[in-house]
Amino acid sequence: MEPLPADQIRVLGVLVEKERTVPDSYPLTLNSLTTGCNQSSNRDPVTAFEPGEVQAALDALREAKLTRIVYSPSNRAPKFRHVLDEAWDLDASQLAILAVLLLRGPNTVNELRTRTERYAPAVEDVDVALRTLDDRGFVTNIGRASGQREDRWMHLVAGPVSPDDFRHATASKMVATSSADRIAALEARVARLEEALGVSDGPADRDPQGTVDPLDD
Repeated sequence: MEPLPADQIRVLGVLVEKERTVPDSYPLTLNSLTTGCNQSSNRDPVTAFEPGEVQAALDALREAKLTRIVYSPSNRAPKFRHVLDEAWDLDASQLAILAVLLLRGPNTVNELRTRTERYAPAVEDVDVALRTLDDRGFVTNIGRASGQREDRWMHLVAGPVSPDDFRHATASKMVATSSADRIAALEARVARLEEALGVSDGPADRDPQGTVDPLDD
């Protein structure tokens, strides 16, 4: 696995997250994906990507065979989806945990358990999924942060990491965690309501006439 830069990591994390939390709005348009990358909750760090930057990340991920474009006559804009399950041979539980780490950085086992509760299907055993990811070189244990009692796990998609890089997490950041999780849950509910009211873009690859970019074959 070649190390990926931060913008591509954010795009992949959002694609996995939205597929599992708001499936009726997936695949994502460029605008929806940009919004997902820059949302203020459930993200660490918070970013301010422009659509052009997200498109450049998508182009690179497509070249790496990690994303695909879905075209559909019923939608004017192309949509995008990940293929990490195929490319990296990951099951649903492993993908959910990896997505949280891609979007939020180091997490404890209990944090991963809480933050994957809104993913469907749910993660049945976080510990087992983590051990598998660890054995395959996707994650690593970086130890405890100041003020924490549990070890934390970090993804290795960006390359090797040092525990020293993550030792200086602030107390205020930890206190903000529960509030951020509640906001993320509310955002997911709003997205489901928007889909029910027909506000969202609507699914593309459920269209029987939809086609995949020939370069993705």
